[in-house]
Amino acid sequence: MQPIHRWGAAIAAVFGLLSLMGCDDQRIRELEEDVSTEVDVRDRFGVPENIWQEADGSRTFEYNRQPAGHQNYMITIGPDGRMRALRQVVAPHVFAQVRPGMTQQEVRRMLGKPAKRTTYDLKRETDWDWRYVEPPTTEMLFTVTFDNDGRVVRTGRSVVQSQG
Repeated sequence: MQPIHRWGAAIAAVFGLLSLMGCDDQRIRELEEDVSTEVDVRDRFGVPENIWQEADGSRTFEYNRQPAGHQNYMITIGPDGRMRALRQVVAPHVFAQVRPGMTQQEVRRMLGKPAKRTTYDLKRETDWDWRYVEPPTTEMLFTVTFDNDGRVVRTGRSVVQSQG
């Protein structure tokens, strides 16, 4: 690929990401907890990647922005059909809740779909990575390492190295 084309592709990707972030911000502003309905949420965000059934009869809709974005949203719809909560879950305060021994499903339910999954056969481990931004603008990866049984062994954070 020619250098000019690479720059063009990079600029297009940045504008695409910014427009996605802007769209999400607008969608979020249009929703209000305990007022907006499931129909309102689906109108703004579309079909969820996953729907998690909660013990109290509510459902949590998973909306992923990985790998291009730096967020994942969990939107809880109460049994009455009203939005109870809208959370951006790819964040350090949520990462702090990931503990050794947790299952892959527990982590997925907490953080949403990862940006990337990498299996290391010789180590008998699998890494799941989520992209996020450490304020003000540092692009980061949060990594959860699972053993062969699908249980958390460790977590880590690293700065995303630019490819330029």
